[in-house]
Amino acid sequence: MTATIIDGKETAKEKREQLAKEVEELKQKGVTPGLAVILIGDDPASLSYVRGKKKAAEAMGMHFQLDHLDASLTEEELLQLIDQYNTNDQFHGILVQLPLPKHISEKAVIERISPEKDVDGFHPLNIGKMLLGEDTFLPCTPAGIIELLHKTGVDLSGKEVVVVGRSNIVGKPVGQLLLNENATVTYCHSRTANISEHTLKADILVVAVGRANFIKADQIKQGAIVIDVGVNRLDTGKLVGDVDFEEAKEKASYITPVPGGVGPMTITMLAHNTVKSAKRTLA
Repeated sequence: MTATIIDGKETAKEKREQLAKEVEELKQKGVTPGLAVILIGDDPASLSYVRGKKKAAEAMGMHFQLDHLDASLTEEELLQLIDQYNTNDQFHGILVQLPLPKHISEKAVIERISPEKDVDGFHPLNIGKMLLGEDTFLPCTPAGIIELLHKTGVDLSGKEVVVVGRSNIVGKPVGQLLLNENATVTYCHSRTANISEHTLKADILVVAVGRANFIKADQIKQGAIVIDVGVNRLDTGKLVGDVDFEEAKEKASYITPVPGGVGPMTITMLAHNTVKSAKRTLA
């Protein structure tokens, strides 16, 4: 059997159309959802991500402000800029594009953003609320993964989930969100003794390690749902995921492609969080 492709582009498109309607409704009530993005330096991947965020936000009718600053910016100058956006009512979301230059503390920056405007969902207060299952801004990529899993129509309750990777941005939070959906969750990482022993039990396999074609078909249970979060560029210039797609699609029941799987959902969920923040101002 060949797996059904989970089309992230199509799901993102549907969600963005819905968000555009919500933005229009907010505008009629006098609120234009505003997103401020701060980019420091000229990392090509970061520039590409920010362009994608700008295009998506503007297409949905949101107000988008980009501050593209030199890599020599000091940490204190960045924190002062965040403070300005924290108190500016025109902006409902603040995002500082990671990674940051080495002289700036990621922790200090994340914690300086107001939890009410933390549309990346990285602030410790929002992470804590997510752990408790309270209403909050969820981290964008993990939230996008849950949306894609819901699109398959498969009941997540009681499923064996294996998450390969334990980053704060994807691995840890996606496992927690799946736990909130009543799945049974196992984490694998670089110190796991025998990854295959775990992955072969997975009804749902989420791979987020940043290593091209890391997971092969012989590590996947027949009929599993495979969510590939990785985006890796080969020497040939081709983009591939962390899962060997051609092999895996013959074994999985559902699989996300790279590109066009999880990626489009990340920016969509960022817009979702910004709209959610704007709605709160009317409450």
